[in-house]
Amino acid sequence: MRAPIPSTELERLSALRELDLLPERAEPDLDDIADLAAGICGTPVSLVTLIEMDRADVLARGGADAPEAEPPHGTDTGSAAVPRDESFCAHAILGRGLLVVPDARSDRRFAENPHVMNDPGIRFYAGAPLVTTNGHALGALCVVDAVPRRLAIGQLRALRALASQITAQLELRRYAKGAAGEAARRHELDRVHDDLGVLVGSRLREPLAELRRCAEVLRDVEFCPPDVAARVGAAVHAQAPDLVRLLDDLLTIAGPPGSVPDLQRQEVDLVTLTEWAVREVRPIADAKDIMLSIDAGTPAPMSADPRRLAQALAHLLFNAVKFTPRGGKVRVRVHGDGAPTMELQDTGAGGEPAKLYEHVYRGAISPAAGDPAEAPDAGLAAVKAILDAHHASVALCDGSSAGTALHLVFPRR
Repeated sequence: MRAPIPSTELERLSALRELDLLPERAEPDLDDIADLAAGICGTPVSLVTLIEMDRADVLARGGADAPEAEPPHGTDTGSAAVPRDESFCAHAILGRGLLVVPDARSDRRFAENPHVMNDPGIRFYAGAPLVTTNGHALGALCVVDAVPRRLAIGQLRALRALASQITAQLELRRYAKGAAGEAARRHELDRVHDDLGVLVGSRLREPLAELRRCAEVLRDVEFCPPDVAARVGAAVHAQAPDLVRLLDDLLTIAGPPGSVPDLQRQEVDLVTLTEWAVREVRPIADAKDIMLSIDAGTPAPMSADPRRLAQALAHLLFNAVKFTPRGGKVRVRVHGDGAPTMELQDTGAGGEPAKLYEHVYRGAISPAAGDPAEAPDAGLAAVKAILDAHHASVALCDGSSAGTALHLVFPRR
């Protein structure tokens, strides 16, 4: 009789795949356990089987009559798989207790099994399922004999205990393999960070420096009309610092995972830094007809790295403008009442408060809904590192109207 398919078959097969076991690979440790099972139960053969989707494979074998390659019975095979429909162990995985068949000829599930009716004439079978910590039965540890018999309670307990030992070994292998894979991934990530740091820190900075030098020369060349040379040179000269700041962002991101920027702290005023950031972003806001306003309150003295913090504030403002529709508004309020605080309100798309927080670090304050062109930029990873290094408290929620409200609160010292 064909064994029913478990209701969790897909999950069971997935758990089996995670173990990455190869039946043709020698398993001396498991062979020893199988041999011990045969000795305790007094049977000529003991097998460790895995039940695949359509077949049963032998992972290990033991006992005085244990076959070297292809066991000639339906308790599964070595390299040549037995069809799952003919496997005794396919029935054993259906429960969590032992499956004991004293005489297969008297059991309607197995009486017509070809391995009972023909050679080798299986009569006795006892199998303990290999159940993982997640409750998936991967296969069974079984003992078989060609004569009817019964096992004592102590033998049954030993068979169950040995099956548990086999399952524990298999899961430990999976955990060890997973840990090794995670270590390899971390090593590769560290290598990528190092490569990015070298690329940004040297190979890109040199061309930028040359670009700036060319801009200086362009202002004085005689073969170009003075007004054209002056305009082009001024434009290049103005953009170069922005590119340098971009490289600073990338270098911050390229630092070792979990690292914080090297801060050069001094006494600064958050109001002054915010006003500078607004001036930096205002040309972009004007180009989109966005009203960018700032309400500067009482001075907000604090200890900070002025260059790094100004870099972060400007980037937050840039994203607010970027994701605010043309003709919208971006309002900034900064003050030192109680603690240095900056509040940023835009009229972008807004969103659920639970989802908004991640936007600060993934690319937008209010990402334009349904606009893939307005993709998040990686610079906010640098913003996160800078704000974390300054121990800033970040709160992000829906604003009073459409859009998003961002609140940054810094310690004074």
